[in-house]
Amino acid sequence: QVQLVESGGGLVQAGGSLRLSCAASVRTFSSYAMGWFRQAPGKEREFVAGISWKSHTAYADSVKGRFTISRDNVKDTVYLQMNSLKPEDTAVYYCAADLAPTVVIGTDEYDYWGRGTQVTVSS
Repeated sequence: QVQLVESGGGLVQAGGSLRLSCAASVRTFSSYAMGWFRQAPGKEREFVAGISWKSHTAYADSVKGRFTISRDNVKDTVYLQMNSLKPEDTAVYYCAADLAPTVVIGTDEYDYWGRGTQVTVSS
């Protein structure tokens, strides 16, 4: 069983930065592809960024150049550095894990999810 706990969300002004963390309780964290998703009110959950166990990455077009995903396989933690935040980035951000060697983008492909952390960007 994999448990994921997100932290680092909060309220920030447009143009500001936040760093989200996701701590995983799993025996072989380095074997998992990890991802960040977000869900705004009234919208479907959408892919934000993903990272493979070898740290290959993928990003949604809406966050490319502003967000950076990274992982620490010693601390069993994945991060999402968010810069130049916009009001449209406001959402609940979720961490997800999938036992796969490559970057995983599809929502339905992930097996494990955290409970989410709220990010609110004011204009």
